[in-house]
Amino acid sequence: MKKALLLLLVGLVLAGVAFANGGGDKAESEKITLNVMGYGDNSNQEGISWKRMVDEFMAANPNIEIVDELLYDEAYHQKVTARLAAGDAPHMAYMGADARWGAPWQEAGQQIDNRPYIDASYFDMNLIPEMGSNGEVYYLPLGTSNITTVLYMNEPLVESLGFSEPRTYEDLVAMVPAAQDAGLQVVSIDGADGWAWGSCLLSALIARTSGDPMWVSKAVAGEHSFTDDAMVDALGLIETMVADGVIDSKSVLVDYGANISAFSNEKALFFVQGQWAAGGVENPEVRENMKLLAWPKMPGEKSATAGSVAAAWQVGYGITQAAVDAGVDEAAAKFLAYVNREEEATQRLRDGAIVAPVIKGYQTPSDLPNEVAQKVALAQTALNTEVIDAFLTGPPNDALNAGMQKIAAGEATPAEVAAEVEELARK
Repeated sequence: MKKALLLLLVGLVLAGVAFANGGGDKAESEKITLNVMGYGDNSNQEGISWKRMVDEFMAANPNIEIVDELLYDEAYHQKVTARLAAGDAPHMAYMGADARWGAPWQEAGQQIDNRPYIDASYFDMNLIPEMGSNGEVYYLPLGTSNITTVLYMNEPLVESLGFSEPRTYEDLVAMVPAAQDAGLQVVSIDGADGWAWGSCLLSALIARTSGDPMWVSKAVAGEHSFTDDAMVDALGLIETMVADGVIDSKSVLVDYGANISAFSNEKALFFVQGQWAAGGVENPEVRENMKLLAWPKMPGEKSATAGSVAAAWQVGYGITQAAVDAGVDEAAAKFLAYVNREEEATQRLRDGAIVAPVIKGYQTPSDLPNEVAQKVALAQTALNTEVIDAFLTGPPNDALNAGMQKIAAGEATPAEVAAEVEELARK
């Protein structure tokens, strides 16, 4: 009898301990299912990496099951629209914050502020753009923003003429006589491509002359006019650069390939394009010694945007309202961190999928080529501002791009171009 009573008491004690432990660690004891939409397909690196990460994560976290759907290109966007319309929102998904990658999620009420789920001791919040009016971050980008306004410099060629990295616009002007005597351009741009003027040049200039990183989106919203002094002055810098010989008026005849070729073949001291053009520089000696820079201090620029570069937000993965509603947001946060850990970010860097990781204190591996290290350094240090065509689209943007070509060719004034854009923007 006494033995039976003792066994009963021991059983009750053990049951109580088990209950206490189970109640405080539900996530570890119960199976959690995460419904996730990934981006890629089974034949590309992005999709292959995604499937590997899903399998590895579930193996390391046996209490979390990931039910994933992997789609690519237009099929992804179509499925997002269909699922959201049906009320079948995933707990985590590939997304952005612009019209194409973000609007469907925003309109469905599924984009939430992900800052509570992002470890600020590991990720550098200064490298992640504020996406909402109150600083919201709707997803964790796979990398830093895509820099579109890079000034590429052939440092040995510049030094051979007796100059060094320009700190001011006047430093560029000072190079003109020596460059012309040597039969070289100072700054080459693919001026035959209308988009290059807007995305790769004016996007940097308007931020500098206005002092506002978000001037463009505010102008599109009607808070500014495209005829304001800031825009007229930014357009006027194109006129000034042509007049000073920094940019050749004949650049309006140069296409993308010819622009990169001029730099690669050492016919130009600098060239203007986005960060992606680095891989197009075929001369290995030039590529190994080139520097990727922000534009130097420009005439009339405001201190608030000194040294800035225009950059389009990188897409990434975000936790949705559906995850919160289902009570699986913490598990989703665990997977979100796993997808963005340093080894994955470094592989994306090696694959050329990102400009730089958003990881705090990230050090570029020494075996990566110079152009990759240059991208990381610029991304980690330069203030990011808006890219014009991410906000201004259709006829107004077309008129702006064509108008800059006319300015460079001496066929229109900055004020005339600004007035045309403003008129079209308000229709």
